[in-house]
Amino acid sequence: MMFEERHILAFLGGFFLVAIFFSYITNYLFLKFSFNLGSRNNGELNQVRWSANVKPAIGGISFFIVFLISISVIGALPRDTDWFFDRRMIGLIASSSLGFLLGLADDAYNTNPLVKFIGQLSCSFILILTDVYIRATGVLPLDYAITTIWVIGLMNSINMLDNMDAITTTISASIISGIIAVIFLQSQISNNFYLIMLIGVLGSLIGFLFFNWNPSRMYMGDTGSQFLGVFLASASMIYFWDFRDAAGPDFQFKQFVIPMLMFIVPLVDTTTVTIRRLIRKQSPFVGGRDHITHHLAYLGLSDRQVALSLLSVSLLSIPLSLVILSDIVPWNSTITLCAFLYFALVFFTFQWLYNKGKAKHELKQAATVSGL
Repeated sequence: MMFEERHILAFLGGFFLVAIFFSYITNYLFLKFSFNLGSRNNGELNQVRWSANVKPAIGGISFFIVFLISISVIGALPRDTDWFFDRRMIGLIASSSLGFLLGLADDAYNTNPLVKFIGQLSCSFILILTDVYIRATGVLPLDYAITTIWVIGLMNSINMLDNMDAITTTISASIISGIIAVIFLQSQISNNFYLIMLIGVLGSLIGFLFFNWNPSRMYMGDTGSQFLGVFLASASMIYFWDFRDAAGPDFQFKQFVIPMLMFIVPLVDTTTVTIRRLIRKQSPFVGGRDHITHHLAYLGLSDRQVALSLLSVSLLSIPLSLVILSDIVPWNSTITLCAFLYFALVFFTFQWLYNKGKAKHELKQAATVSGL
């Protein structure tokens, strides 16, 4: 390893520890001196959470503060003079900032769903205008549509997953860790300003986890989930969606494999909830206790066991995607098929667990009613 590279790694490691510490201190102070700031009255605001206790939903503020610190650190580093004109970086910063403000407004005012949707749509437009979009078909309008669906879908998916202690925090941290691993695999450590932002946000999540692990003392709120949703969507389009053969056709199934594996938990949960609610003729955008997390709890798992179970699925899927990216296993159509079969296996396993939990919950409810 080169001397300069060792210094880079030492700097990144030090910044990671600083980010964790700063996030921890920030959340500690918010919890200590602003206990009612961001507290959600679940009954009044129709906020459906697993815990009935009202807790501050302010964790997302620390994410954004550390994110801003990361940007300031980037500005202090030696760099090429034209770094600021990297349109993609500007798009990531601008869209993530808008996502934060959108979530902050929702936590403060419980904004109208249409207003929230327009804000999410604006995030996707900012990314498209700054050249951060999914190149999947070769047809720009269709690629822009896919990008918009991905950004809005992921912002809602991360938000919907934030329904039990530590779920969104741990899953987001595992995904960001996967993105960082991709950067290291591709030897893009030097002069990689995205890496500093990723490490900063990862550190902020770990610092927040001290307060969000069950039994939690605070939530991240929409402030955190909306910021994380657009931040993860942006980073994934920069590092995951270009996994394709340059000489191949415009549309390639290969391109969808890495995002599918990296985001397997939010994708499976959101798909499950959306399909089942549409079958019941319910809106998929309204909160409810019908997520995979809830039905694992209905089966008898504790909140910690639910978090660890979903984290285990994510931590298994991410290394599989890294093996594919690193070319340890030569790529072919069989690998594509195996990846999709693996996703299907996880999806239908969760459907089976979902139905088991649902049956057990309904049986318990029937016994309670008959007992009355």
